[in-house]
Amino acid sequence: MNVHTNNIQIIHDRNGAPAFVVLPYADWLASRDRQENLVPNEVVNLTFDHDWSPMRAWREHLGLTQAEIAARANMTQGAYAQMENSTRPRRASLKKISLAMGLTVEQLDF
Repeated sequence: MNVHTNNIQIIHDRNGAPAFVVLPYADWLASRDRQENLVPNEVVNLTFDHDWSPMRAWREHLGLTQAEIAARANMTQGAYAQMENSTRPRRASLKKISLAMGLTVEQLDF
């Protein structure tokens, strides 16, 4: 059975559970644009489950080493390690590291 809610169509599976959502393309684009600064649940879980900084959680999630991030950010591995373990890294450092990881500062500093 299909249910229409405004411009959204919900398609149910054989057991009646929602399986798919169909929505107008313009609505999907607007939704996608609002989601660009989201943080994946896995990154949040790594932060809290292991008591890691968000910077380390993102690095682990992306499968990168400290040396790789440091090289991308044009700094030493030791300098990066200090920032990764800092409770409040400087904003300029966050910007440099977020660019090296392909993220926004807001994603890195949650």
